[in-house]
Amino acid sequence: MGATTGQRNFYERYAPVRRVVEVGFWVVLMALQAAFNTAVALVDARAAAHPPAPWQVVSWELSSHLVLLALVPVLAAFERRFPLYRPLGWWRTLGAHVAGSLVFCALHVGGMVLLRKAVAWAAGGAYDFGGGGSWLYEYLKDVRSYASIVAGIAIYRLWLLRLQGEARVLDAPEAPGDAARAPPEPVPPEASAPPARPERFLVRKLRREFLIAAADIDWLQAQGNYVGLHVNGHDYLLRATLTDFLAQLDPARFVRVHRSHAVNLDRIREIEPTDGGDARLHLHDGSVVPCSRRYREALTAAAA
Repeated sequence: MGATTGQRNFYERYAPVRRVVEVGFWVVLMALQAAFNTAVALVDARAAAHPPAPWQVVSWELSSHLVLLALVPVLAAFERRFPLYRPLGWWRTLGAHVAGSLVFCALHVGGMVLLRKAVAWAAGGAYDFGGGGSWLYEYLKDVRSYASIVAGIAIYRLWLLRLQGEARVLDAPEAPGDAARAPPEPVPPEASAPPARPERFLVRKLRREFLIAAADIDWLQAQGNYVGLHVNGHDYLLRATLTDFLAQLDPARFVRVHRSHAVNLDRIREIEPTDGGDARLHLHDGSVVPCSRRYREALTAAAA
C-alpha cells in the first residue's frame, strides 16, 4: 500500500511552497516576456519614420504585461470552473472559453489603456489607443495569450493530480460465483427496500489506500469534474460530480448548501447570515462554507 518514496516525499516537500512557486513562476515569466518585447519594440521604434520616445515604448509593454499578470488568477479560477479536459459537454466548455477570451481581451485592453493614459498624463502628454481596427488587432493577439495561459494552467493542474495521485472510490470485489449466478427475481416496487448507502469508502491517494467513514466527511466541494472530500483536515479528490456522490450519502446528515458545496450537519458550529439572504457556515474544524439563499430553506428543514 505504500507510495513510491521519491514521489511521496517530493509532493510533500512541494505542497508547502506551492503557492510561492506558482506566483513566482508567473511573475518571472511576465517579467522576461516584458523585457524581451520591450527590447524588440525599442529596436523597431528606431526604424520608424516618427519614432516614439523610449519611455513611451517601455510604458506600453510594461502596462500590457502588468495587466496580463493581474488576470492570471482570474483565468485560473475560470479554467477550474470550465476545465479544458472535461470529458463530457466539451462544446459547453469550448463556448465558455470563446466568451472568456472576449472578456479577457476587454479587460486586458481596458486595463493597459488606463495605465498608458495615466503615464502619459503624468509625463504631460496624451495617449490615443485608436479605433475599431485596434481592438481587432489586440484581440488577435490576446486570443493567443488567452489560449497559452489557460492551456498552461490546465497542464499544470493535470500534473498536480498525477503527482498527488487522484483519489478514487474503489469498487467492492465481486463475490465468487456472481458472474454465473442467475439474476434475482424482480421485486414489486412496494416491497423494495430503500437503497443501501455505504458507511465507509476506500480511496486511493499517493498510491496508498485510506478507509474513510462517511460520517467523518466534514464537507464537500465540487471542483470541475471532481468532488473534494474534506475529512479531518485532509483532502481527497474523487472523479465524480457532487450530485452523484451526495446520492451515496445519508440525506438526513449531508445537505447541499450551495451549487458547489455540501456539508455534514453534525459539523456545523454556527450559521452566520449575510446581506441578501445568503449565509456563511462555520464548521467545528474552522472551515467556512458558503450557503446560498437558494439552499437556506433546505438547510433549516434538515437541521430542525
